[in-house]
Amino acid sequence: MPKRFVAIWFRHLITDWLIIRKPELLHQPFILAAPDHGRMMITAASAAAQAQGIFVGMVLADARAIVPALQVFNDKPGLAEQLLKALCKWCIRYTPVAATDLPDGLILDASGCAHLWGGEQPYLQEIITRLKAFGYHVRVAIADTIGTAWAIARYGRVTCIIKSGEQATALLPLPPAALRLEPDLLERLQKLGLYQVGSFINMPRSALRRRFGQALLDRMDQALGREEEVIDPLLPILPYQERLPCLEPILTATGIEIALQRLLEALCSRLQQKSKGLRTAVLKAYRVDGKIEQVEIGTNRASHNARHLFKLFENKIPAIEPALGIELFILEAPHVEEVSPQQETLWTGGCGLESITLAQLTDRLAGKTGAYSIRRYLPVQHYWPERSITPTASMLEKPATPWRTDHPRPMLLLREPEPVEVSAPIPDYPPMLFTYKGKLHYIKKADGPERIEREWWLEEGPHRDYYAVEDQEGRRYWLFRSGHYDMNKPHCWYIHGFFA
Repeated sequence: MPKRFVAIWFRHLITDWLIIRKPELLHQPFILAAPDHGRMMITAASAAAQAQGIFVGMVLADARAIVPALQVFNDKPGLAEQLLKALCKWCIRYTPVAATDLPDGLILDASGCAHLWGGEQPYLQEIITRLKAFGYHVRVAIADTIGTAWAIARYGRVTCIIKSGEQATALLPLPPAALRLEPDLLERLQKLGLYQVGSFINMPRSALRRRFGQALLDRMDQALGREEEVIDPLLPILPYQERLPCLEPILTATGIEIALQRLLEALCSRLQQKSKGLRTAVLKAYRVDGKIEQVEIGTNRASHNARHLFKLFENKIPAIEPALGIELFILEAPHVEEVSPQQETLWTGGCGLESITLAQLTDRLAGKTGAYSIRRYLPVQHYWPERSITPTASMLEKPATPWRTDHPRPMLLLREPEPVEVSAPIPDYPPMLFTYKGKLHYIKKADGPERIEREWWLEEGPHRDYYAVEDQEGRRYWLFRSGHYDMNKPHCWYIHGFFA
């Protein structure tokens, strides 16, 4: 497939943006200015101001002498870059590869995209019409190379399609500035009377290199396609991504579901061919008004089962607001993992942690209650209860040590032990009663003590004597006394967990 690039030039980027925000400025001469070496210099001028002789780089005082009623606004550093990034994200609906071209342009890799709009002419016309509707004055061109598209957009006609292989012919009548040359190099070419690219493009390369340096040859080669030039896309292109443009804007939840099913089927088919499954997926819906709606799902284990993944998205579809309509859907899988052939056999059955059915269940529960509402813990090699377990995000991770079963452990372990008040303590015995959060509990049964020493290689401090106790209402708690029993010191008792 031949490469095709689109260059978009915003002729009055910042001033158009200001007019969009303040429509009353449409026919008024105004400029943006910023301080430079003690003087206010013009950084952007509206079309009405330029028509009266105001230009970028002029001193503000001189401009006011020409147009006394000139309106002045303070320029904001980085404003052009912010605007171009926002416009670049909007252009993702036309191609997955879009990049900013400071200070006032965008570059789109349109390879294989134009046919979705019926050809290159309607493709470019759609871009121009939409951007003009927003309020931007643009010039657009498409060619085999970035350099030629850039040159034609700025120095050619408003909308121009350069046929494949005709870069040289298109560049001949343009000025040297169309090759994106440095100012000093342009000045040297002008002094020699080389006012068009055609004046020197066929000169011997050795002579051009000797007089003008390698930079001129590099720019010529890039524009003619002799040297490949790549762009740095604003958003990285994920290897597993599917796009679905819509012939008519989608306004209903049913339409969104149909689009999602098609995307999932295409994406899961690719993943299955590569023996991979996704762990996270993002559905982006590009609205007609330029806004992007987005929902995301996650799985406990890699999956390429379209039906299961659709069920996870199904609960989130109501959160997508179509407004005036959605014109493009993009489904991305930013995190994928290998799926073994053994896992495929588990779709029809299986039990335990390796069961696909269990993974599906936890995915659906997490989709309804939140990803952090379901947790799995594994034992680790520590005696201290707070350190004896660790959370894990995978259903397949194996424990490094077996669970302790020689002593009872609570179903719910507090993050930090909480103090309780006890009465009638007896040395090496549990208390007769204790008060926790203002409620008095009479102990009817108790088991213990179980002494757990502090890990001296990590920290110093007293040991703990744990008791499993049951109160008069049948509720069971895990209490401990910190340190040895001492008649001359207060007794420090804590609650650390709750049994089922």
